[in-house]
Amino acid sequence: MRESSYSEHDAEPEFWFNTKTNQVEVGKQSAASYRIGPFDTRAEAARALAIIAERARQMRQEDEADD
Repeated sequence: MRESSYSEHDAEPEFWFNTKTNQVEVGKQSAASYRIGPFDTRAEAARALAIIAERARQMRQEDEADD
């Protein structure tokens, strides 16, 4: 993993999930096409795929309820 773009002078780090490496990154380390986020915590970023799946499920349910 490359060095983080986050420094101790930044207010708060941003955590991203890299879909190519399946790893959490601190700061924008990889190409935007591979990043999901930002997330407030490393734990949230690690759950990125589960969070997306849950949101998609909720949206499908809302769409079905609207029909």
